[in-house]
Amino acid sequence: MTPFAETVVIAAFLAFCRIGGCFMIMPGLSSARVPLQIRLFLALAISAALVVNLWDQIVPFVDRRPAILVPMIASELLIGGLIGLLARFYMLALQFMGSAIAMMVGYGGMSGSGIESGEPEPALGAMISFSALMLLFVFNFHHEIVRALVESYTVAPINLAFKPQAALVDLTDTLSESFFIMLRIGSPFIAYALLVNLTIGFINKLTPQIPVYFISLPFVVAGGLFILYFAVATMLSLIVDGFLPTTIGRAL
Repeated sequence: MTPFAETVVIAAFLAFCRIGGCFMIMPGLSSARVPLQIRLFLALAISAALVVNLWDQIVPFVDRRPAILVPMIASELLIGGLIGLLARFYMLALQFMGSAIAMMVGYGGMSGSGIESGEPEPALGAMISFSALMLLFVFNFHHEIVRALVESYTVAPINLAFKPQAALVDLTDTLSESFFIMLRIGSPFIAYALLVNLTIGFINKLTPQIPVYFISLPFVVAGGLFILYFAVATMLSLIVDGFLPTTIGRAL
């Protein structure tokens, strides 16, 4: 193999490390329901498509010496994984709030397999998570993640090592902002659960002979689903509006 061909192969592999590291963790594509071959071929295709545009930002820093190449590969994997992890944290916060909403409206007792992961998840939480994930793909937010990968070569050039302190700050800020957004989304259900359970508790104390908690469960579930019917459009809009500033903004 000629030195030029070897340089091209190493440059393409370095691009694949950052892009593949992101796709390995990012929501949607990293799901166990997506076959491994599709994820691999998609990462290879996008790496081959982007390496031409990133030629001037990768090839001049390619070094065939193992002492430099091995840490560079590890750094590229960590940078790509960080970008995917920022988006993953946002979806984990949404899954947490979806499970909390299902529990607060009395719908959390029947857990099934999650849509994206194999972990048990209430049906109502799985519906909210799947609807939000579908909207993110409908609005081409996966293209925004690819754009963030391209622009990350300006923020974190290939010749600079991964910075754990800056990555930890980005992760903690993303977690904080994500859970604040999810708290806004779930606030109607939190208020509903507090008021309903407080009212049922008072009624149960006034009439201890009647099993109020068993009788009231269908009404609690019906009231929660009634609130969800009117609030789901606003909830999904807030989820979509908060994705880019929370994840892509932190990645860049």
